[in-house]
Amino acid sequence: MKKLIFTLAVIFCCVFAAQSQSDYKTAIGLRLGYPAAISLKHFLNEKGAVEAFVGFRGYTWVRLINIGAMYQHHSPIAEVPGLKWYVGGGAGVWLWTYDNDYNFGADYGNLNIGVMGCLGLDYKFAEVPVNLSVDWVPTFIVGDAYYNGFGAGYGALSARYTFR
Repeated sequence: MKKLIFTLAVIFCCVFAAQSQSDYKTAIGLRLGYPAAISLKHFLNEKGAVEAFVGFRGYTWVRLINIGAMYQHHSPIAEVPGLKWYVGGGAGVWLWTYDNDYNFGADYGNLNIGVMGCLGLDYKFAEVPVNLSVDWVPTFIVGDAYYNGFGAGYGALSARYTFR
């Protein structure tokens, strides 16, 4: 009987330790998507988090800066400790310039705003302070014709350093 109680106590402690290590309060890192960005994610409570990001992308003629934030509601996937799925939404601002030296002075820029939804997976490693997430971010952008309309191809793979 003592061995059974001891074994159950050890299992309970291991499960509790794994669960406690798979949670985090704040994380900062890279969001490798469109555009590549620096991301800060902070949990407001057990299930609700806010992710803010600032990104930059440069092409031959186009320069783009994106600033955005999303609220995400997380739910654990019980079969895999440390793995959560999330859904949410937010808004973003895109500042861009178009500088085409080969088009005889066709230089211009604009400010666009957008509404974003998000659906993704978030995984926190138990032994190291690293979190990975992958998401799909369908976005509706309003502004100039260069960046305008619905974009279903947005999303990212994020890698972040976590803090308790």
